[in-house]
Amino acid sequence: MAKQGRTSNQSLDGLTAAAKDAEKQAVETTPVGKALPPVHLWNPPFCGDLDMRIAGDGTWFYMGTPIGRPALVRLFSTILKRENGKHFLVTPVEKVGIRVDDAPFVAVEMQRERDERGPLLRFRTNVDDWVDCDGDHRLRFEISAAGGLTPYLHVRADLWAKLTRALYYDLVDIGEERMIDGREMFGIESAGEFFPMADALEVRAAL
Repeated sequence: MAKQGRTSNQSLDGLTAAAKDAEKQAVETTPVGKALPPVHLWNPPFCGDLDMRIAGDGTWFYMGTPIGRPALVRLFSTILKRENGKHFLVTPVEKVGIRVDDAPFVAVEMQRERDERGPLLRFRTNVDDWVDCDGDHRLRFEISAAGGLTPYLHVRADLWAKLTRALYYDLVDIGEERMIDGREMFGIESAGEFFPMADALEVRAAL
């Protein structure tokens, strides 16, 4: 059974201070651009579960109350790590588990650009990270409980962003059909990659 007990404001304050220290070190070692703490290099002891949850709409909750400070949400998002299907906040000295209802991030804005590879889609997440959709940051489409499709964008290190419904419709508007392994598929092109969304015949029938 996972350890409990990190539920006081004091413990949250300590985690916040540790996250700020990690962010400061990352900026000092990588001064160009938005530096992120190297959580993939840290393997501290597990210190129990924290009463923190990321809802399906991207809202962060602590002890059942929404965290109303965007800067604090942004800070915690930089020390987020996923291992074996579970999500943790990690510093060099401790690791605490949190709950994530769906994806930890939400893509809330899309820009259409072009580069030497052709069309390029760029997405902004709810914590103000910009992610180029390419071979390393792929789109995937999952069948939802209601039977429709839900798109997700790979942000980093097994962390994903769920696209809003409005962005999903934007993708449908710019999608195209291509033959993939002998099957006609409807999908999206970005950065020289094609991301299949669904069978083209099914999409035509649904429109």
